[in-house]
Amino acid sequence: MHDLPVCMADKVYTPYHCDDWPHYSFSMNDKINLIICVALLGTMTGCVGYVEQPRAVRYESAPPPPVQVVVQDDYVYYPRYEVYYSSSRHEYAYHEGNAWVSRPAPRGVSVNVLVASPSVKMDFHDAPANHHTTVVKQYPKNWKPAGNEQHPNDKHDDNKPGEHGDHDGK
Repeated sequence: MHDLPVCMADKVYTPYHCDDWPHYSFSMNDKINLIICVALLGTMTGCVGYVEQPRAVRYESAPPPPVQVVVQDDYVYYPRYEVYYSSSRHEYAYHEGNAWVSRPAPRGVSVNVLVASPSVKMDFHDAPANHHTTVVKQYPKNWKPAGNEQHPNDKHDDNKPGEHGDHDGK
């Protein structure tokens, strides 16, 4: 019937519960099968473990630098009053005391009177103070355009917003 000894006291057919059962010896095939099973079990548990999905990495580029608009100063000079007007800044620049000032209106003269006086467009694009010594020599207070030349103010569209002639006559 069974090749294994039977423990009559427990009525169990396994050798583990019998005190009088002789030691069981494994055959070479049993040992090889056991080693193969343990190796397969170890391999399978190592491969079937939890696999974490790659995390989504989001690279954001740096925001673009703010756009900086650089507007060159353009000046019209009124020799009689030694006043410069910048249409890009909508300011009048002139020497006052020991300093140069920029203001929304000229000193001591209305805008209408100033615009009606002779003027000349300057070719520099930086501060009038850097060029005033040369400008005053070239265009003295009594300077007037030559008779056959068109008045410099007529070369500009005075109805265009932002030009020096577009003021409310302060």
